[in-house]
Amino acid sequence: MNRLLLALTFSSLSVASAAAADLDGTWLRDDGNARVRIAPCGDKICATNLWIGDTSTGEAVGDKLIMSLSRQADGSFSGEAYDPKRDWSYAMTIKTAAGGLTTRGCIVGRLICRDVTWKAAQ
Repeated sequence: MNRLLLALTFSSLSVASAAAADLDGTWLRDDGNARVRIAPCGDKICATNLWIGDTSTGEAVGDKLIMSLSRQADGSFSGEAYDPKRDWSYAMTIKTAAGGLTTRGCIVGRLICRDVTWKAAQ
């Protein structure tokens, strides 16, 4: 679960484009062990590992999460993320703040969750 846990469900390309614009960029994980690029990929959003400091958990450069997102009334994004390397799906919530993101990824019917804080890379 050290993998970037991001995702959200988009009902249309225009919604995906709006979310991608808000999340688009390069992000550094709060533990210093990952640099990730979030960008549009088709009608979804992809988070791609650009650099991994500790590869002992199986994370590698080039690994992706493919996300489907929708904006919520509070301005956050919510939906699902799919990890094709592990064939896992996650429930996701992403909250944005000036220069940062907080992701919450959950598995097992939202019983097991992990929050990760990200800051914008310079």
